Amino acid sequence: MRVMKLAIAGFCAVLFAGASGAEPLKITEGWVAPGNWASIWLQKKDLARHYGKSYVMVPEHFVGTPPMITALANNQIDIANLAYSTLGIAIGNAGLDDLRIISDEFQDGVPGYYSQEFMVLKDSPIHKVEDLKGKVVATNAEGSAVDVAMKAMLHKHGLEPNRDYTVVEAPFPAMRAMLAEKKVDLIPAVLPFSYDPALQKIARDLFVQKDAVGVTDMVVWEARKPFIDAHRAALVDFFEDTLRITRWYENPANHQAAMQILGDLVKRPPAIFDWAFTHRDVYHDRNLLPNLDALQKNVDLTHDLGFTRSTIDVKKYSDLSLVEEAAKRLQ
Repeated sequence: MRVMKLAIAGFCAVLFAGASGAEPLKITEGWVAPGNWASIWLQKKDLARHYGKSYVMVPEHFVGTPPMITALANNQIDIANLAYSTLGIAIGNAGLDDLRIISDEFQDGVPGYYSQEFMVLKDSPIHKVEDLKGKVVATNAEGSAVDVAMKAMLHKHGLEPNRDYTVVEAPFPAMRAMLAEKKVDLIPAVLPFSYDPALQKIARDLFVQKDAVGVTDMVVWEARKPFIDAHRAALVDFFEDTLRITRWYENPANHQAAMQILGDLVKRPPAIFDWAFTHRDVYHDRNLLPNLDALQKNVDLTHDLGFTRSTIDVKKYSDLSLVEEAAKRLQ
């Protein structure tokens, strides 16, 4: 009996040693704009109690959300920040039927918070949407959330791409110069670029996104079901740490430090980020829970405009259990 107990103890010791020596899960997450959670997550990894133990997070930058679909399909990233527009494209067009919405990134047009701006030059003769007929408009990527919202607004006013106006793609940092040089007549001015004093000096709003589509669950996080199933415990640890980090950024007591982090990220004076994580910013849910009702309307709109072959039931493609379990740990 003693020999058996010793053998069992030895086996458990070996098993424990093997488990404790296992490599942490590498979670690669895509992001687009400075201020997306993945872009500033590592700057507060000191708050991440499980980082380096059960997982590590690796951020990867993309010019827009559509390229993330290919990266997801090829397993080059594990978590994507997909816009409502590219969510339907990924599932309906690209066939990623195992994709699951696992948390929220941010929402546009929530009362009392920021809404995406679409701008023209201050001295432009364009004063209403109909004036864009025959003009050139910029977008960051065909089929992105910004692109869909813009085209939805123009569609409301009887304007269709290629027939009534020309669309050119450009990265967000290049938008101000393109407008100033009159290479385009309308640009989407997303955060943080919309608060750029140099842009505000030369440009004005023609409309904002909530005018076009109302409240928008702009960007949600997705992962593929096999990845979730294989790494659920580590992902709950990751979300526990993510909630701790995002709540730090949203705490007014940390506002100056958060501004400094954003300034360092884009190599600009921190003061230009005085709006960040305030009511001048987009809405961030405290528990990273998406507004699935708004998201459904947004996905349906994407289909109505012809970007997707069919609409999807967003609740069917949601698994919020990871972030919900993580939030319970912090109560």
